[in-house]
Formats: sequence, C-alpha cells, structure tokens
Amino acid sequence: MTMRPQVVESLPIFAPELYDDQPSNMVLDADRESTGPLLLVESSACSRASLQRVLTAQGFEVIAAAGLQRARAAVAQQRFAYVVINLRLGDGYGLDLVKQLRQCNARMRIVVVTDTDSFASVVLALRAGADDYLAQPAGAGELIDALLDRAPTLPPVPDTPLGLGRTCWEHIMRLHEQCGRNVTHTAQRLGIHRRSLQRILGKRAPLPRPLQR
Repeated sequence: MTMRPQVVESLPIFAPELYDDQPSNMVLDADRESTGPLLLVESSACSRASLQRVLTAQGFEVIAAAGLQRARAAVAQQRFAYVVINLRLGDGYGLDLVKQLRQCNARMRIVVVTDTDSFASVVLALRAGADDYLAQPAGAGELIDALLDRAPTLPPVPDTPLGLGRTCWEHIMRLHEQCGRNVTHTAQRLGIHRRSLQRILGKRAPLPRPLQR
C-alpha cells in the first residue's frame, strides 16, 4: 500500500511583505489570450483567501476549491481558462489534476504554486502539462505575469550555488518521486527511518545560502 506523507498547513502563498508587488492596474480582457473563469485549487484556507482576493482584484472570475474532489466537481460543471494549483493538497497530489486538466483543454493556462519546489517536481509539473511553476512565497505580480504568459523565458541566475542542505533535500525529493511517492520504499532506499523521512517531506525547501560579501 502506498503511504503518503502527512500534509501540513502550507505557509501563505503571498507573504505580507510582498503585497506591495501587487499590480496596480486591473488585467484587461485584451491582455488575455483566453477568456473564462479561473480555478483556484489550494487546501490552505489562508492562502486560498489571499489568492482569491488578489486575483479577483485583477479582474479574474475565481472559483476556489479546497482539494482535488471539489476541483474535479467544478471542472465537470464548467470550462476554465486559467488554473492556479498547489501540489500538496489535503486529499491528493496536485499533478494528478494537472494531467486531467491538460487533457481536457489544451489552451488552458495552468500555473503551479508550491513550497515543494524541487527540481524533480518542476520537471514533473511541466511534463504533466503545467505552463509555469512558482515557488512560495511568490509576489502577486509574478503570478499575474505567469497567468498571462508575460514572465521572462529564463529565471534569474541565483547569487550563490546550492548549499549542502538544499543539495541533500533535492536528492531526497528526486528519489521520493522515483519511488512513486512511496514513503516506506524511499526510506529504505535512503537507509533512514520512515518517520524521519516524513518530517523532511513535510518541510519547505531549504532557503538559499546567504551571499557572502
């Protein structure tokens, strides 16, 4: 039986100090390649409310869902032009829904926003059909640019290389995906206790190393 890590309440997608990054002008229909409502899938009530407030202020018609079950019910009832989805949801893994949504609508703009921004999850999200991928916390301007396909083609180059903690975390996350997200199997491959691995999987990605001047 596949064992999944315990899903913890994620931190808000928009940090309070990043609210100043919110675009001042409402997004016009002329700025959009597609018209239609936006599906927001986020299990954290705090993050969901913040996202819905920001997106609604920018002129999007937002339909919010707390998990996969409610999101699938919403998709069955109407057609969406945009989707903002977290990977870690209370009732499953967000990539399963990304694949389903892409199969239903090739023109839908899908943006993944998550705090589990490992290299492996980025690759899997893009393969599943996501158009863009943002790490938490992201500014409102970043999200709007991603939804409207206005983000730079290449991300900025980090000021410092990956630290040892991030390198180890990336290795664990990649192995976890290769093991089909089976916690027990992954722990055996790593040679660590299952509970220790669950604690690692429940945490956010390690912060970048500080720039030495």
